Amino acid sequence: RIKHKVKHGLVLGKFMPPHLGHLYLVDFARTFADTLTIVVGSLEQEPIPGQLRYEWMKELYPREEVVHLTDPNPQHPEEHPEFWAIWKSSLEKVCGRPIDLLFASEDYGAKLAEVLGARFVPTNGMRESLPISGTQIREEPLRYWELIPRVVRPYFVETVVFVGPESTGKTFLSRKLADSLEASWVPEYARTYLIGRENNFGLQDMEVIARGQWASIEAAKQMGKPLVVSDTDALTTLLWCQELFGEVPASVKALVSRESPHLTLVLKPDVPWVEDELRLRPETREAFFERCVRMLEELGREYRVIGGDWEARERDCYKALNFSPFGGTIRVRTTPGDLR
Repeated sequence: RIKHKVKHGLVLGKFMPPHLGHLYLVDFARTFADTLTIVVGSLEQEPIPGQLRYEWMKELYPREEVVHLTDPNPQHPEEHPEFWAIWKSSLEKVCGRPIDLLFASEDYGAKLAEVLGARFVPTNGMRESLPISGTQIREEPLRYWELIPRVVRPYFVETVVFVGPESTGKTFLSRKLADSLEASWVPEYARTYLIGRENNFGLQDMEVIARGQWASIEAAKQMGKPLVVSDTDALTTLLWCQELFGEVPASVKALVSRESPHLTLVLKPDVPWVEDELRLRPETREAFFERCVRMLEELGREYRVIGGDWEARERDCYKALNFSPFGGTIRVRTTPGDLR
């Protein structure tokens, strides 16, 4: 009886970001080989952090061995006379065992396999049906949205947040904007939390509200849509801590520093006040608005002031997003903090 020799395969890539073409390559390789190591190679200052790409691949392939190669290796043979020897040493070190099969859809595969003493297994069967690259996705993620794995999509999601004084239309406008753009809508967590305790809450409750709003936005990013529109964010909670209690818990400040909306729409208090069981201070709306703007300036956030009647507010919200409901496209960021 002939004993089968276990074949160990290798897939090497930057996965910047992972896309369906990469997934096809890895799925082919893990079916072909007996065991597989996926090497995520990264350098400092690349557009998407290497650690994040490594974590994505681990989540996508929890049963495979995924390793992170951070050696500052040359990227092209002409950059160093010992290019292939350098890569051989790095890959053997990071894999920790002999490599029998090298899977790749790029031209370098045959030479690298030869250097490693492995068999080259080309996998280019999907290149015509999935003609996509990481560069194309980074430049136009919305165009290639269906080719981006669900675990990767939150990185490219744009977040638009409404802030401002009470009774200025944050809920109405944010929901209408989200519905018309088929975006994920995040309601105000404070309303959910404070129902039944309108006159009985303290500073510790503000910490829960801030974290609840932040968690709601982060959860909405996982819904698979390229745009999230939120009624408010933790910054509003911070401003209400100042307004009601004269102090801000460190946990709330920390959450505000972690928030990174692409655009904040600040609503002016130039529409009539409407009574509500959770609304408190009509007389401080103008001062609250001014504090909103000052805080946004201090944080360096991208923001637009929205005012006027309801028709003007709605029109200016679309204008701020560089979007017309009668035609046009939402532009999704390519790097964190970039709203194009």
